[in-house]
Amino acid sequence: MAYILQIDFTMEGPFGEEMATAFHDLAMSIREEEGFQWKIWTENPDTKEAGGIYVFETKEAAEKYLDMHTKRLAQFGLENVRAKVFGINETLTKVTDGPVE
Repeated sequence: MAYILQIDFTMEGPFGEEMATAFHDLAMSIREEEGFQWKIWTENPDTKEAGGIYVFETKEAAEKYLDMHTKRLAQFGLENVRAKVFGINETLTKVTDGPVE
């Protein structure tokens, strides 16, 4: 079973294309994390929030990444990190065209 890691936090910016440019190297490093499958980056400039929805191969990989990433976000000065780990119901996700194999 694959696992979703949902993270969001308060952030002043940047957003949009500025965010894409600023965080490109971070995105490339995330691709190398153990058990990582994919990420959807989230942002809401109106509420000054950002984060992501990640998929990892195992619960352990998701929790390990969460621990490391929470510490990294603190180094960036980002606080109010909220996170949850969920198992994916692959049967129902396939019915609704979710990207699981």
